Amino acid sequence: MKRLIRFKNTYLILVTELIIFLFVMSSFDSSVRKNINTDKLSKQIRFRAADSLIILPAADLMNSYLPLLQGKKITVVANQTSIIQKGSRLDKPSFTHLIDTLLTHAIQIEKVFAPEHGFRGRIDAGEKVADDKDIKTGLPIISLYDKNKKPAPDQLKGIDYVLFDIQDVGVRFYTYISTLSLVMEACAEMNIPLLVLDRPNPNGHYIDGPMLDSAFSSFVGMHEVPLVYGMTIGEYALMVNGEGWLKDQIQCDLKIIKALNYTHSSNYSLPVRPSPNLPNDHSINLYPSLGFFEGTVINAGRGTEFQFQRYGAPFFPEDQFFYTPEANFGAKYPKFKGEKCFGVDLSKTEQQDKVNLVWLIDAFQKTPKDKAFFGETFTIHAGNENLRQQIESGMTSEEIRDTWKTDLEKFKKIRENYLLYP
Repeated sequence: MKRLIRFKNTYLILVTELIIFLFVMSSFDSSVRKNINTDKLSKQIRFRAADSLIILPAADLMNSYLPLLQGKKITVVANQTSIIQKGSRLDKPSFTHLIDTLLTHAIQIEKVFAPEHGFRGRIDAGEKVADDKDIKTGLPIISLYDKNKKPAPDQLKGIDYVLFDIQDVGVRFYTYISTLSLVMEACAEMNIPLLVLDRPNPNGHYIDGPMLDSAFSSFVGMHEVPLVYGMTIGEYALMVNGEGWLKDQIQCDLKIIKALNYTHSSNYSLPVRPSPNLPNDHSINLYPSLGFFEGTVINAGRGTEFQFQRYGAPFFPEDQFFYTPEANFGAKYPKFKGEKCFGVDLSKTEQQDKVNLVWLIDAFQKTPKDKAFFGETFTIHAGNENLRQQIESGMTSEEIRDTWKTDLEKFKKIRENYLLYP
């Protein structure tokens, strides 16, 4: 009898989830933004292995946030990842942009703020993003990656609500969380509420890496968190508020709309590139480990179709594996453009659940002593001076990782206070 009751309860839950899913899908807008780039990413929406419930980002749950925005003048912080699934076909999903959908529901959008890589997600890493106008809607696009990285008071004047919807990948030097923090600060200063539509973190299944030293705080890493912090962007916003990390410890009037059926152990595949040089799930998974190469002389696959899935240089020992970086989408000027690079292919490695330093140490050892391996930005990517010193002193990967343990344990206890998902 007890088993029958459990079966009935489980069946009721599944039926309820299906009704919710179909209701949400029926509210989607019919227009599709033509420039959404699905590229080579998986076109399948992943399922939660534990109970096969569909994972939906908060943006898809329109009935949870539309009532908050109706009759309000709003601005949206968005890019190419700010999308909503259109229709119910899981084998061939299509998407509509959040901006288009809000407009069809008569939400009054005054302007759009765009982060690094721009509103369309097509601008190279580090390249300045200019103000623009959206051709389709006529909305002004205000850059948060040019002269100002924080919305100015005059840009928020008369705004009733700010809506933030950008896909993060859970790595400290990925600048979308810095944009989030500065938007929170601007909203707090102007007494404007901020609504964050949460999205699953594809690297949310672990916490690892060196802790940021506040002396090396920058737009590439603002707060004292490890390289991989194991939180969604909504959870991260709660921590920024709760730990008093905004200027003068001011508080942002913050509301988070949760993703549906997500857990930190969920296997979630992003439907679009979060940035030009993260083309697929494998790149996103390797990014925490290979992102360190951005602060070195080594090429990490930019200028190829295997960004953050390989590394190499012309001065490495000659090997059977080599590649030649060329200008391409997201990398106009890759390191060693047009030169044969010998190196290591990681395109077939298993999924990582830690920050792997073996490849960074390997590249350091293969670099001739007369060449500078570390660049000016390595310390801000690492978040401290320790990692460079440890590698130069000849410490092994495991010896370096042992030095992170105390900081990681402290962070995990802080993190627990802000988790929205199991």
